[in-house]
Amino acid sequence: MQKIIILIFITSLFTKSLFGQKIPFSELPKVELHQHLDCSLSYEVVKKIKPQISYKQYQESFIAPPKCNNLADYIKRAVKGFELMQTKKELRLVTLDLIKQLKRDNIVYAEIRFAPLQHIFKGLKPNEVVEAVNQATEEGSKKYGVEIGIILCTLRHFTEAQSLETAELVKKYYGTHIVGFDIAADEAGFPIDNNIKAFEMMRQFGIPCTAHAGEAKGAESVWETLLNFHPQRIGHGVRSIEDSALLTYLKNNNIHLEVCPTSNIQTNVFDKIENHSLNQIYKSGVSMSINTDCRTISNITLNSEYQLVKNIFNWNLEQFKKCNLEAIDHSFASQQVKDQIRNKIIKAYR
Repeated sequence: MQKIIILIFITSLFTKSLFGQKIPFSELPKVELHQHLDCSLSYEVVKKIKPQISYKQYQESFIAPPKCNNLADYIKRAVKGFELMQTKKELRLVTLDLIKQLKRDNIVYAEIRFAPLQHIFKGLKPNEVVEAVNQATEEGSKKYGVEIGIILCTLRHFTEAQSLETAELVKKYYGTHIVGFDIAADEAGFPIDNNIKAFEMMRQFGIPCTAHAGEAKGAESVWETLLNFHPQRIGHGVRSIEDSALLTYLKNNNIHLEVCPTSNIQTNVFDKIENHSLNQIYKSGVSMSINTDCRTISNITLNSEYQLVKNIFNWNLEQFKKCNLEAIDHSFASQQVKDQIRNKIIKAYR
């Protein structure tokens, strides 16, 4: 009888840890597909580059309030980041700093994105920018044991020539740590026209793409992006929930959504986390993952985002496991890396 009681007690503890109050997120390996390099500078690295800055000044300049007016207001903080990333030394320090943060989150595969043309204001050439981040990524990946891919971004407000220049950089360095192409910045403020040819080039050379959409604008933005850019993934895409036909299209065409919960609350996509669409998206069967977007601007980690989703939507281990498997399956990594990471996830989330 005593043995039976002990067995029941142990079983209840296991069940509680799996489906109840406590999941050890810090111990679980994770995949992150959506994070911006220039929006993820820790105080530690900012202090190295700008020794005179105080922590209070750092908070005021780099971290956004819980509520911004909109996406454009939120991303103004990114300017402070790329201002400190204008030399090879600065780019190296920031890249290594982010990979160190990823290690603390127990992230085993990550894709980091940035816009190379934002880092040429002190004389670096675009190819020098890419090479500096590429080399630092190789260094950091070996040092911290995190598999890393880099996505190069064009921006909504760029000219057609700037978008094509960024796409050429992806083509030139594809096969190193450079794994894909993206378009970021304020989708509500600028049309897609200047960027269509760059995405056509990527398709021509078989280079995978993701694209920000369904964040500052609604489902129509996602449709427009899908039909003109033909990406394999959508950055955010959370307003897809507004159109059931779009959800069906995403599911049928295996388009993955890179969901970033806290960021979406700060940019006023949703008024509060309880009204975020992530749970509805998950239940619809659309492929999705949980990501940070901008670690510093949102003042979060991936561990804290997982805990937030657990607390608000009562997700269990199986749901986080599914999102991580979907993330690695839809990553731009090699098949060998995908297989290795998939095995790690399956083993750890048993």
